[in-house]
Amino acid sequence: ALVDRWWQNLRRVVGWDVQYFATVEPQKRAAPHLHTALRGSIPHDTLRQVTAATYHQVWWPNHDERVYLDSDPLPTWDSKIRAFVDPVTRLPLPSWDEAVQAVDEPAHVARFGVQVHSKGILGGTEEAGRHIGYLTKYLTKATGEVVEATTDRQTAHHDRLHAELQITPCSPSCAVWLLYGINPKGANGKTVPGHCKGRAHRRATLGLPGRRVLVSRKWSGKTLTDHRADRKAFVAETLAAVGIVKPVTDTSRLFWRKVDPGDVNAPPRAHLLMHAISERIRWRAEYDRALLAAAGPPDLSATEQAA
Repeated sequence: ALVDRWWQNLRRVVGWDVQYFATVEPQKRAAPHLHTALRGSIPHDTLRQVTAATYHQVWWPNHDERVYLDSDPLPTWDSKIRAFVDPVTRLPLPSWDEAVQAVDEPAHVARFGVQVHSKGILGGTEEAGRHIGYLTKYLTKATGEVVEATTDRQTAHHDRLHAELQITPCSPSCAVWLLYGINPKGANGKTVPGHCKGRAHRRATLGLPGRRVLVSRKWSGKTLTDHRADRKAFVAETLAAVGIVKPVTDTSRLFWRKVDPGDVNAPPRAHLLMHAISERIRWRAEYDRALLAAAGPPDLSATEQAA
């Protein structure tokens, strides 16, 4: 949300729709920082001023002190009033809207750090290609692959951070709010107090569950349909280079509709799932074989190694 506000402010300052490609990367201490490529020429002072002036207010109820500790009985669901109630008094907990209305100041104000480094790069140069490769490598990386604890001190720091994330709400609908005596948004009988499935609470993400790669809609000038067609054409060309030609099926005369419940002509769901899995495995094997063929045989010459 803070990064989105930064781009919004930057566009307002420069007066045009700034396009970007960016990745969020965690540092060794697990604090996130942003790498972004911006299209166009923007003064460095402007970038620093916009960064210093950008902030994001989180208007949430106070969640510094827990109301229900691990040793206490937790709130229970009351199906009659469709809300969680106190386990002792049986009084309903405040709703999310009621708790927010009682807030006088934001629970947290997010700001950027003081380190801002910007550099002008000309398109088509070797330096541009190197930086683009640096950005795009995070397309396939998970947070756990980027943040690796190499020392006991880092491991202990990550463990403390994960323990704190277990009792920190991640959204208005987070079940952790029940530990602070607040009914989260959308709570129901299946909600377990203090247990949220959100990725923000996981040990692998360490509080970085959101979009790792951020791309503006007009960065490439193409729609999602165009990108799908490009990916399909690239895979088809890669397979054709090794003699694998996929037949093209004409679907222009077909009509698509959802299967009605009880349709006797519909195949069993288990058959559809197994067919989809088998098809994906076959596609992956064909593509891997094409990539291996394109890479060529490995260089195992002992002469060059000795030299």
